[in-house]
Amino acid sequence: MTSVATIQPDPAPIAACTVSRDVQNFEMLIDEMEREMGEAWGDLSFEDALVFLDQPEASELEFIAIALDADDEGDLSLISSVIRAARATKTHVILVANQLSPTGLHQLMRLGADDFVPYPLPDGALHDAITRIRATATAEATATAARVAAPVATGSALVLVEDNSNAPSFRASGNRNGLVLPIHGMAGGSGSSTFAANLAWELANSDKMNPPRVCLMDLDFQYGSIATYLDLPRKDAIFEILTDPGQVDSDLLIKSMQTFNDRLCVFTAPAEMLPLDIISGEDLGRLIDMAVTNFDFVLIDMPKTVVTWTEAVLSRAHIYFSLLDLDLRSAQNVLRFVRALKAEALPHEKLRYVLNRAPKFTDLSAKARVKRMSESLDIQIEVQLPDGGAAVTQANDHGLPLAESSAKNPLRKELQKLAKSLFELSKVQASARS
Repeated sequence: MTSVATIQPDPAPIAACTVSRDVQNFEMLIDEMEREMGEAWGDLSFEDALVFLDQPEASELEFIAIALDADDEGDLSLISSVIRAARATKTHVILVANQLSPTGLHQLMRLGADDFVPYPLPDGALHDAITRIRATATAEATATAARVAAPVATGSALVLVEDNSNAPSFRASGNRNGLVLPIHGMAGGSGSSTFAANLAWELANSDKMNPPRVCLMDLDFQYGSIATYLDLPRKDAIFEILTDPGQVDSDLLIKSMQTFNDRLCVFTAPAEMLPLDIISGEDLGRLIDMAVTNFDFVLIDMPKTVVTWTEAVLSRAHIYFSLLDLDLRSAQNVLRFVRALKAEALPHEKLRYVLNRAPKFTDLSAKARVKRMSESLDIQIEVQLPDGGAAVTQANDHGLPLAESSAKNPLRKELQKLAKSLFELSKVQASARS
């Protein structure tokens, strides 16, 4: 009688590894790796990873996910060695960072890590990172990559080699002295990004015969939506600019931008969520100064949060638009914001208050509330924007300014008037300088 041996299937080859001091500190990462890779992944310590990456089997790895937190920051040299070893075997590297400082993150990304995911993991973040590196690997293997975002050092400037088909066609001249116009929403949903995108487009079209050169910078590095509202891709060059601003010159800054309908130059938010303090106030101020010398208007969509470089923007601003709604949270946030600026002796007088979704002329009760808000906050609401209705959301979802999708919308008409007054102001200042 012959026995039948149970044939066990070969174990799945290891296609990915987590690398950490203790992977049990990253339970969400374990769950996500099991969901994405099944049994085809393993876990290594930093020391074991260095040994494994020196073995022939390491060539089969698709990627490693290096998980680290603030306790690991004291020994970044060991982690740096793991990244270098991975890059030597053409293994992709995803950083999973929990409370790592911007300096430490910058250092590791510069060594060649492919992607960064914050921890605790946002929903779908690891899946998206894996999808991106697989797309990159496929493009490299088939030699059909449309762009290469790796920085190459040439002299003292950083050069980004990528698809520039949508980049501005002009070179830096340094012969402008533009107005700096930041836009800051006093509460979530106040419409500051919609305001910024549409005002920038109206300014870009304020003179048909001799259109001004307009730049729109989205500095909300985490939730910036200007790229969505203007249907523009988020270029990898933005990440390189923000993580190595010291090597950026005016030409490189302009090349990192994209044009919307050949008139408006846009510096989008990065593709990935980054810490808001990834760039210092000094470095960001230098980028703004470069933009000022090459554009007639520099509009800046600010994050809702006040950060270390808010002062750098405010000090350079000609007018600092503060958008608010007719509600208690906006009123309270205005008080907090002004109080914070006064405490630091910052120029709060540059603030210009814009009421979004203002009441109609016939709504006397609501207009009385506007007056009471203005008096109680001791501010002057200089611009009142009507509610543009569903057309605003539709325009944003289609990636078009209101001027292109709903030209007769009452909100668009008010923005057009504001753009005209700002254009006249710029001409007055240009005359004064000459």
